[in-house]
Amino acid sequence: AAHRTFPRAAFVRDATRGLEALELMDRGRHVMRAMRTHLPQDPAEAIGILERSLGPPLDGTEGHGMAPFRYLPHVLFVAAHGLPCFEASMRAQHALTQRFTAEFSVRPFLEAEPARTLARLTAWTRDPSPHVRRLVSEGTRPRLPWAGRLRAFQRDPTPTLALLERLKDDPHPYVRRSVANHLNDIGKDHPARLVEVATRWLRDASPARRRLVEHGLRTAIKRGDPAALRALGYRPAPAVEVVRATVTPTAPRIGGSVRVEVVRATVTPTAPRIGGSVRVEVEVRNGATRPADVVVDLGIHFVKAGGAATPKVFKLRAVRLPAGASVTLGKRIVLAQLSTRTHRPGHHAVDVRLNGRVVPAGGFTLRP
Repeated sequence: AAHRTFPRAAFVRDATRGLEALELMDRGRHVMRAMRTHLPQDPAEAIGILERSLGPPLDGTEGHGMAPFRYLPHVLFVAAHGLPCFEASMRAQHALTQRFTAEFSVRPFLEAEPARTLARLTAWTRDPSPHVRRLVSEGTRPRLPWAGRLRAFQRDPTPTLALLERLKDDPHPYVRRSVANHLNDIGKDHPARLVEVATRWLRDASPARRRLVEHGLRTAIKRGDPAALRALGYRPAPAVEVVRATVTPTAPRIGGSVRVEVVRATVTPTAPRIGGSVRVEVEVRNGATRPADVVVDLGIHFVKAGGAATPKVFKLRAVRLPAGASVTLGKRIVLAQLSTRTHRPGHHAVDVRLNGRVVPAGGFTLRP
């Protein structure tokens, strides 16, 4: 409908040949290359056709499943071929991000023409569409998942922080969530800069902005960064102790469950097989004479391929404990093999983290 002479049969033949063997992003690139073969070779003309072919914008930010990924090849086309035609590409990305996302395609423009692209994104921070405003934050993330890093912004996040300043009180949680994720990215390279921004944003902050900052500090809080904890009002070493911790496994095979007892950081071990789940419980008591605000996290030291163990931190809860009060917190940790984590035999130490202070809590041993 947008290009009457488009060779439909030839395009479908080329786009579908070998498609089934490919994973998601490679499928998008495969279809994009077929588009390049069968659309006009002038990139501005081809991108204009793609823009005219788009369906209606999304009517919200949730509930669409995988359907918007039909536009992944369009986004990759703009990324690969759109640099010579800046205005046509920007119009297309403005339209695409309201139907899918343009966070992948805007990044080559940030690298090739940073000043011009940042100026356009600055204007888009006031766009009526939350999808467009989110693109401003998401597309400039220095460590965006599934995308190459923006090394210039990793070295100096000042240009993107100027965009986030304009979005930190955005009315839509979809946009604010992206701002928080962008802050979290910045903190991985510039922890002190993150805390400076967070501290400033927390002054007279609305509840929505405070939630944004808390989410943006999540990685810093997990690693027990004292400055990040102070920014949220937590003292680095509260007068809080671990009274009782239990990591409760049985001894299952893969797919079973695991139970380990820990009393006063003393493990009553079993020798479970890989799989199932581990439930970790910890009782935390405030031994001070005044209330204490405590962030309680859990560290499991998973064994890696080389035999060394590195901790993964799991969130438990942030609690306010009156003087002398205690609270029992727990979490179930899945030990079945996951696409994101491979379990290996060996001793797995467990610790509890109280406002960043690490308290050993025993461990468990997994067998093959």
